Amino acid sequence: MTRSPRLAFGLALLALAWTAWRTPQAPAPAFAPPPVGAPSAVGASPPRFSAQLLPSAAASAHAASLAELADGRLVAAWFAGSREGAEDVAIYLSRLETSGWSRPEAIATRPQTARELRRHLRKLGNPVLHVDPAGRLHLFFVSVSLGGWAGASINHKFSDDGGRHWSPARKLGTSPFFNISTLVRNPPIRLEDGGLGLPIYHEFIAKHGEWLRLDAQGRIIDKVRMPHARATLQPAVAALDARRAVALLRDAGPSPGSVQRADSQDAGQHWEMRPALPIAHANASMALLRLDDGSLLMAGNPGSGRASLLLYRSTDEGRTWQSLGPVESGAATAAGQAPEFSYPALLQDRNGDIHLAYTWLRQGIRHVVFNAAWLAARAQGEVSIPAIPTQGPRS
Repeated sequence: MTRSPRLAFGLALLALAWTAWRTPQAPAPAFAPPPVGAPSAVGASPPRFSAQLLPSAAASAHAASLAELADGRLVAAWFAGSREGAEDVAIYLSRLETSGWSRPEAIATRPQTARELRRHLRKLGNPVLHVDPAGRLHLFFVSVSLGGWAGASINHKFSDDGGRHWSPARKLGTSPFFNISTLVRNPPIRLEDGGLGLPIYHEFIAKHGEWLRLDAQGRIIDKVRMPHARATLQPAVAALDARRAVALLRDAGPSPGSVQRADSQDAGQHWEMRPALPIAHANASMALLRLDDGSLLMAGNPGSGRASLLLYRSTDEGRTWQSLGPVESGAATAAGQAPEFSYPALLQDRNGDIHLAYTWLRQGIRHVVFNAAWLAARAQGEVSIPAIPTQGPRS
C-alpha cells in the first residue's frame, strides 16, 4: 500500500472512530431540581458579609472550587505549589469546621497521580468539586503529560468520607484523537437520571466551550460543542429550569473582550450562540450561580484586568445584568505589579448563604460569605463592601 492510500485509510479509521464516538444519543434527561434548603428570605435577617483567607498550602495558590458536604460542611479545593505549572503543584482540600478552615491536605499530587494513571505527568491544575445526592464527593482536575495546558486531559476521583480518603484517579476519555486538550474549570449540573452535565473546554488550535454528559457511573455519554465566532474558554453553566440552561464563557479572542453566552433548550444536548453580554471582561475565568430566588449571580473581572473582582446579578434569566461593584480591588505595587483577584467560585448553601472563593494575589484563596439581605441591599446601593484584611494567608 502506498503512503497516500495508507494515509487515507488512517484518516478514514479516525473518521469512523469520531463518528461512532459522537453518535447522537437518546434525548438528554432533564436537569435535576436543585436541592431543597431553607428559604433565604431577604427580610429574615440583617445584611451580613464576612471575608477570610484560607490557610496557606504553598507559596502560590490558584483556581478554587467549592462544594457542600452531606453534613452541611463546606469544602474548598485549589492547586498550590511554588508557581503555576511547577512540578511541586498539588491539589489541596480544606474543610470549614466550627473552628474555621482546616489545614489544607494534598488530595492529588503529581507523583501519586502519575502512578495511578500509569503515565508521566508534568503538572496538575483546575480542581472542580461536586457532591452527588448520595453524599459522594467528586473531584475533577486536569493533568498534562507533554506541552502546556493545551495538552491537558481531565481526571476524576471520588471520596465517600468527605475527602479524607480517595479512589485512584481515572482519566476521562473525552476525545478519540489522543485524548488531549480537554480541560475543566467550573462545576457540573446534575441530571434527572443521576448523571452529570460537565462544562469543559478545548484549547488546542481552536478554543471553544463544550458540554460533557456523564451517566450515573461516570461514563461518557456524549460531548457537544458550544459554537462561537470568537475563541472561548471555561464555560460556566446555570440551569434555568428542567430543560433550559445558560452558559457564560471566557472571551479568549482579541481585546477588548466581552462575556460570551450560549443557551440550551434541551438540557444540554444542543447549544446555540447568543449575543455577547454588554459587559467588558478580562480574559479570565468567571463563575455563574442560579440562586434559590431564581436570579443569576456572576462573579468575574472587568475589562480592565484582574485587579478587581466584581459581582453582577440578573433577575430576568440573563437578559440584563446589574453590576453590584467590586468585592475586592487593589492598586499596583510600588514595583508596578498589578494585584490579582481572579478565578472565582460561587455556591449557595442549604441555609441560603452565598459563598465566594477566589485567588488572592496568587498567594492564597479568599473566602467571602454573604446573605440574600446583603445582596439585595447591595443592589440598592445601601451597603458597601467592608474593608477586607490584607494580611497573607495563615499557615
